[in-house]
Amino acid sequence: MREFVVEADGGSRGNPGPAGFGAVVTDAATGETLVERAEYLGVVTNNVAEYRGLLAGLRAAHDLDPAATVHVRMDSKLVVEQMSGRWKIKHPDMKPLAAEAARVFPPGRVTYEWIPRERNKAADRLANEAMDAGVSGDTGYSVRRESVGSGAAGTGVGAGAGIGVGIGADVEAGTAEAPVDVTAGTAKAAAADVRAARSVAAPTSGWSAPDLGAPATFVLLRHGETPLTPQKRFSGSGGTDPSLSAAGREQAERAGAALARRGTIQHIVSSPLARTRETAGIVAAHLGLEVTVEDGLRETDFGAWEGLTFAEVRERHPDDLNAWLADTGARPTGGGESFAETAVRVAAVRDKLTAAHAGRTVLLVTHVTPIKTFVRLALGAPPESLFRMELSAASVSAIAYYADGNASVRLLNDTSHLRA
Repeated sequence: MREFVVEADGGSRGNPGPAGFGAVVTDAATGETLVERAEYLGVVTNNVAEYRGLLAGLRAAHDLDPAATVHVRMDSKLVVEQMSGRWKIKHPDMKPLAAEAARVFPPGRVTYEWIPRERNKAADRLANEAMDAGVSGDTGYSVRRESVGSGAAGTGVGAGAGIGVGIGADVEAGTAEAPVDVTAGTAKAAAADVRAARSVAAPTSGWSAPDLGAPATFVLLRHGETPLTPQKRFSGSGGTDPSLSAAGREQAERAGAALARRGTIQHIVSSPLARTRETAGIVAAHLGLEVTVEDGLRETDFGAWEGLTFAEVRERHPDDLNAWLADTGARPTGGGESFAETAVRVAAVRDKLTAAHAGRTVLLVTHVTPIKTFVRLALGAPPESLFRMELSAASVSAIAYYADGNASVRLLNDTSHLRA
């Protein structure tokens, strides 16, 4: 079954005002851009434009393969939360658009993810090109670009041609035919293309962040289950160092397959413990990458509590446990490592790896406490927030680190790949 990624955006200059949308469909396995859609909408609201962009992207993906699964990425929190069913849709203009979008693919075949605006540049560019064209007088502006190798019906061009300049592919001169553009052939469309090119080349103005370059992105994968995981026993860096169970190896396989479909990981770094190195090795086989071991990604040393359940620690060391729960500077019984000490270690690894991998996406295969600590530090959350996060075995989280020192938590405890 094919998997597509749809990135969509919409905008309105005035809200309501002159509006347009953009949508891009890519192949999740290869990252190849397959379809671009853009259209000037006249005067509508920003949210309506965003929904129109979503609808155009889903329809384009359906045209490519009605049996595919689709992962939608948008920088509209409203649309993502409403289409995911977590927020109610109250506005009368959006209800029919949302219902129409939900009908394009059968239930369960489309997932949604919010992304920051800087990660949605392609769709944002297309939406702005449409708005520029409309404001300039081309109220019929519409773009439908197809990759000839996408398998879309009705292109009328054989396989083997590449995506044309302007869609992001690097095509050698003389080796590919021109892209299919249904607006080509008219003077009106040509003029619109010139205006769009000028708008892309010109600097933008208004409320926007400075260009800090691509962030260092850490995809944080917790290791798969060990025999101790379902028993909920303390399992840190000072215990028996268990390997994965059969269930844990299957979880690692599923995680590796899912990450391979995304195709964005450029390097893998693992904790030195057996369960993480085994998980990393399984994932690396899917990605075709080598694994680097980083000692700073190891789990906290839980001292005398290693191998015990929480109830057993409560029974044997009640005072030490109470102190540990009340203060992240307190160590477990027997001289283990405090969460405060773990945080210092994790912060040092974060700084080391962000400097080494600026602009790259790196998979860190590690443990509960380090991942929670990465998230806590990125959010600037208090130490006690460590006790308020859930991290499942083989779950995926993600954080982006920017050149100005800011960080953005993009994903937390995603286990959708384990339910496939």
